[in-house]
Amino acid sequence: MMKVLYLLNYAGKAGTERYVETLVRYLNHSRVEAYFAYNEGGLLVERLEELGVPCRRLEMRRRFDFHAAKELAGLCREWHIDLIHCHYLREHYTALLAKKYLPELRVVYTNHFVLANNAITRMSNRWMDKRQDWMIAVCNKGKEQLIANGWSGERIEVVFNAVDSAAWAGDRSSSTLRQELGLPEDRFVMLCASRFAEDKGHKYLIDSVRRLKDITSVPFTLVLAGDGPLLEPSKAQVKALGLEDCVTFIGFRKDIKNLYKGSDLYVNSSEHEALSFLIIEAMAAGLPVIATDMGGNSDIVNEEAGCGLLVTYDDPVSMSDAMKRFLEDRDFLEQCRQGALRTIQEKFEIHKWVEQTYGVYQKAINR
Repeated sequence: MMKVLYLLNYAGKAGTERYVETLVRYLNHSRVEAYFAYNEGGLLVERLEELGVPCRRLEMRRRFDFHAAKELAGLCREWHIDLIHCHYLREHYTALLAKKYLPELRVVYTNHFVLANNAITRMSNRWMDKRQDWMIAVCNKGKEQLIANGWSGERIEVVFNAVDSAAWAGDRSSSTLRQELGLPEDRFVMLCASRFAEDKGHKYLIDSVRRLKDITSVPFTLVLAGDGPLLEPSKAQVKALGLEDCVTFIGFRKDIKNLYKGSDLYVNSSEHEALSFLIIEAMAAGLPVIATDMGGNSDIVNEEAGCGLLVTYDDPVSMSDAMKRFLEDRDFLEQCRQGALRTIQEKFEIHKWVEQTYGVYQKAINR
């Protein structure tokens, strides 16, 4: 059985952590014996320890941290690790440098962003590329950006994130969201569960709701779940615009399925996305989607999928017009709901993802 060390700088509660946890749940004890190392602890450490995964803290101070690389190599010797799977540039470089101390080690890197690197980083990427075994891009634009950032295209494979549709099955009767918020069954509920950070677009999303109130007579509520540095400014914006009757903040929630099942539509307003777990989870739960035409969102929401609408980032007119269509055209809403469920089965199904990812591991080991 292949021994894989999952390496992550911050083990919190965002999409990358969900990616690691899902891989461990579906690969551990079947094809992979999983281990985990991290720099800053958080919710993911708790969840992996509950699954019986050995976890160890490893301080990683910078990209070119040879002390951390040496410690990582020692940890790999102790646990007899065959392959390291890492997810951000700092731990990626640390894993590649660990080969200096343990040459037989293999490294797979998943890139979770579609972001251009600066000239210095592109140069160091090209220098580190000779140590690289295999890379995963979670969307097509992600692969294009990795190549532009200096990595060899022939060792990059696109593997879309995926979800287990069975885990998100069920109907509205299983949700307590509307009861909790005092919302009637016929109220149209939109959900956004992104962290409150600059690139998630909450400011323009709230501006979009202000315009939506002027262009539709259909009663609606936008539920904003999550926490983050811009939570309080977002609350202040809602109050200043007089939107407290139709925008509700519910904080960070672990019962995300409960939120999906109580909603009619999922909304993504982000500036940067690779391939969002929140979007495909919402679709698996039967929600149509409005998403910004950024990053890998077009790999999910497109004409072929028929699961929702793409909108222009930071454009309240584009966003509010899309919302209005879903509010007022229930046939279109249902059509997109069916498209969402179909697209998950065809393109973002968990077992296909596991097979593809394990195939990348094998390519790296055999390189």
